[in-house]
Amino acid sequence: MKQFYVYILGNWTGDVLYVGVTNNMERRLFEHKQKLVPGFTKKYSVDKLLHFEIFDHAPDAIKREKQIKGWRREKKVQLIERLNPGWNDLSDGGIQDPSASSG
Repeated sequence: MKQFYVYILGNWTGDVLYVGVTNNMERRLFEHKQKLVPGFTKKYSVDKLLHFEIFDHAPDAIKREKQIKGWRREKKVQLIERLNPGWNDLSDGGIQDPSASSG
């Protein structure tokens, strides 16, 4: 079964946020980290995975991406800090569902 991801990236100083959607998180993170795709994330060095959500259906993921994109920065920060208060790069230990904690 294919999965779809809505994700929030930041730059290393934390002053720029980017919201995206993909069906292949590992490939997409590689593209961001290697600066392979010209545009916003390459220009502002946005490649630190701060938050992500997993969906089974593309329309649900796209709807959520649009919802988060419409939020003010403060609300995006609250979403990040709920599960990642240290603003750690979640891609450092491989991609795992942050809501599936074992404790």
